[in-house]
Amino acid sequence: MTDLSVTLSERLPPYARAMGMRIEGMLDGAPLLAMDYSNRAMGRPGFLHGGAIAGLLEMAAIMALHADLGEEDTRVRIKPVNISVEYLRGGITVETFARGQVVRSGRRIANVRAEAWQTDRDKPLASCWMNFLLKPKV
Repeated sequence: MTDLSVTLSERLPPYARAMGMRIEGMLDGAPLLAMDYSNRAMGRPGFLHGGAIAGLLEMAAIMALHADLGEEDTRVRIKPVNISVEYLRGGITVETFARGQVVRSGRRIANVRAEAWQTDRDKPLASCWMNFLLKPKV
């Protein structure tokens, strides 16, 4: 793991850790999150719960924004404004990955896209758009 991915791993919130999420390293300049399948993420028998998938996407988007902000990350507070999730296929009982990509980051607003996949990155499981408010820390 790179120094940045180690630093970001320390910033994963308790929810992410409770769900078994971790940062595997960096992929195309953004943190790669992974989540093993377990009963805590089970929805209908044999499939991931949609909320677990959305939670992984949210964490991927947040971690991508932290990485993109770089040194400025210590001076701003990020506040999620909204999230829109598109479910593309049912998640099965294997490890799931997610990666966010900052599409735009201005002085006050950031737009991030995230995708989740399982065995093949070219076959996404779900994707989302998240918008964030960036506020200076006081």
